[in-house]
Amino acid sequence: MSQILIVEDEPIIRAALRKLLEKTGYDVADAGSVDEALSQHELSTFHLIISDLRLPGAPGTDLIQHAGSTPVLIMTSYASMRSAVDAMKMGAVDYIAKPFDHDEMLNAVEHILSHRQTGISVQPAISDEDTSNDHDMIGSCAPMQELFRRISRVARTDATVLIQGESGTGKELAARAIHQQSPRASSPMICVNCAAIPESLIESELFGHEKGAFTGATSSRHGLIEAAHGGTLFLDEIGELPLEAQARLLRFLQEGEIRKVGSVQSRQVDVRLIAATHRNLKQLAKLGEFREDLYYRLYVMELRIPPLRERGQDIIDIARTLLTRACERLHADQLAFSQSSMDIMLRYHWPGNVRELENAIERAVILADHQLITPDLLGLDLEPDALTTIEQRFAGQQATVATTLADSNAPAGNINNTSSARSNSSQAGLSLDDYFQRFVLDNQDQMSETELAKKLGVSRKCLWERRQKLGIPRRPKKQA
Repeated sequence: MSQILIVEDEPIIRAALRKLLEKTGYDVADAGSVDEALSQHELSTFHLIISDLRLPGAPGTDLIQHAGSTPVLIMTSYASMRSAVDAMKMGAVDYIAKPFDHDEMLNAVEHILSHRQTGISVQPAISDEDTSNDHDMIGSCAPMQELFRRISRVARTDATVLIQGESGTGKELAARAIHQQSPRASSPMICVNCAAIPESLIESELFGHEKGAFTGATSSRHGLIEAAHGGTLFLDEIGELPLEAQARLLRFLQEGEIRKVGSVQSRQVDVRLIAATHRNLKQLAKLGEFREDLYYRLYVMELRIPPLRERGQDIIDIARTLLTRACERLHADQLAFSQSSMDIMLRYHWPGNVRELENAIERAVILADHQLITPDLLGLDLEPDALTTIEQRFAGQQATVATTLADSNAPAGNINNTSSARSNSSQAGLSLDDYFQRFVLDNQDQMSETELAKKLGVSRKCLWERRQKLGIPRRPKKQA
């Protein structure tokens, strides 16, 4: 079991993060400051240290020099992101911006620990988790083999690259592969999601700002482009970049120089740019929503990531890899896909691509009662919304109740009708949620999850989701 130390001075954040990690299966200790961490814990015994950047007394970066080979993940807010850049240069393994969601934190922790366990070194670069290794980019189909060849060729150059593909196809993995195979591999790779940074902050984040440049600019800050000097800058979702920032980015590409917000001085930088988008930039340029001159500056080398539905047998290869990782992460026995599950995965459209596949597999591992992952666990066969099926069954149940109540006026000798009316009359007037909850609670001791879902006319995925929404606990599994 991996041991993690949390160093955070805010008790609520510290407690919530500890609960999240313990729930996922990690052994967690915590401290409120650097001094407390050093006095109460031996840092070398931990597999990972997660520390806030700003702490009472010494900053969280002071832990790096004491941690030895233990990686340090820095938590920071946008207001102190420039300091996070400095932390990366000091040897922090990664940073995560506050506020973060649970999945983002767990993914960062998983990547760092998995590389530590396999002996893969993680570069001290912002958001660089070394996920560009060959075993992460899986693909034997013709489009992926062509993609690998193009990555190999363009990586040796400093050409600007535009990566296009649907959401969830792995555009960032391709960018990391380019960086890792390039002469800049030993320098930082800075990853920026343009859609995740508020429009009012994007120029300051990319180009930096001088003290007093705007309200709240209490000190001078370096930008992320400057932090990537000598390395690679990856701009994800570049189609979301505001027009004002596009003009500044164009000058950076043309002249190789940047100017901080509020400054009159420019500075030369040596940065290789990789951009990615799921949008049609050429069409956006025609509509005036994206600068046409910037589009042609970006369109030096285009890489297209094929959607999952076009990758044939790759789907099964990726699914098996993701299943192995999910079982390890969730501390579950190793599972396998049934033949029917593999058939459905090959026929499914995958609108969410690899990200959707990963989520479906993780949910299936959580729900699995046996060694095989069956189609109902994946929940990929829901063409009409499963809730509609419940509503139809519910409406039918209400109609049956009304009919039975009417039949209860039949002759007294009809015992079956009378008793049926008594048993069903209590369900008259129930809401959909009430009906669902009562049915599950009344029958879960006698039925398995699969049988319950079948009776309700839904998949196990839908049953699980409705349990979560209504707070209906699953019955404990019987001990063998």
